[in-house]
Amino acid sequence: MPMRYALQLCPDAQVIKGDMELYSNYSKLVTTIIRESAPKFEKASVDEFYIDMTGMERYRTCYKWANELVRTVKKEAGLTISFGLSINKTVSKMATNESKPAGRLEVPAGNVQPFLNPLSIAKIPMLGKKTFATLSRIGVRKIKTLAEMPVEFMERLLGKNGKSLWEKANGVDTQAVIPYVEKKSISAERTFSQDTIDIKYIKALLIKLVEGLAFELRKSKKLTSVITVKIRYTNFDTYTRQRRISYTASNHRLIQIAHELFDQLYERRMLIRLVGVRCSGLVSGHPQIDLFNDPPEMIRLYQAMDRIHRRFGKGVVQKAACLPAVAGSE
Repeated sequence: MPMRYALQLCPDAQVIKGDMELYSNYSKLVTTIIRESAPKFEKASVDEFYIDMTGMERYRTCYKWANELVRTVKKEAGLTISFGLSINKTVSKMATNESKPAGRLEVPAGNVQPFLNPLSIAKIPMLGKKTFATLSRIGVRKIKTLAEMPVEFMERLLGKNGKSLWEKANGVDTQAVIPYVEKKSISAERTFSQDTIDIKYIKALLIKLVEGLAFELRKSKKLTSVITVKIRYTNFDTYTRQRRISYTASNHRLIQIAHELFDQLYERRMLIRLVGVRCSGLVSGHPQIDLFNDPPEMIRLYQAMDRIHRRFGKGVVQKAACLPAVAGSE
């Protein structure tokens, strides 16, 4: 729950904020260890990885190899790892969850259904509270029951998601392990059709650029720790200024800093032909980590805006302060 509500219920609670920089450093260390050992791996979050071990069984048992990797991580990073080993990403993830804490669980191909059947449907990845409630109302609470339902019925009940859940309940998942490529930064910039000195318009454009970047951060479950603003004058002189900040993906915080950096940069009172923003020092994490002390209304606002943007596209909802930038670009 939002921290404000929690403190109302328990005013004497001691609040300890997360240390995303520390978590990120450990995540990078584990990533390096896995990269040096694994033939192909995907980094799903700051603390979750998938490894494609196809073909390795010809040389040694996959379970033994995974155990050795766990020991290496423990020795070099001091971290305890749980792992699940199975035929695909879904079953492996569920096996990992069932083996926690510090567990190791192998689910061979022939044992997939016996492993899944007794589990609650809530254990299926990406099955949310509303879907759980819908299925519970018709008596579907165990994976075995879901797996035995006609797939056509599940599609009528839940659409495409119904078929996907039915497949997962039957141990079917064709998602490939996506090779990990570390993304260092994201950026956005705009070259004006006509050089301008209209500060109101430029700051409105900065808001628009920052909101787009913040949405991309949240969509990819990333947080940024460095923001950089760039301006290019009409004579092509280019200047940048950056600031290290607490990890965040919140619009209002990034907009405030972008405007402050612009004010520090713009000293020559000369026409500007380009303005840009870059977010770097990225780590995987949930935006609420930085919204720890923000009003719950702000958190819900971001969540609602993100849902609208994902469904209808970026730019359909924006701050009124962006309107000068929108008008200027048309």
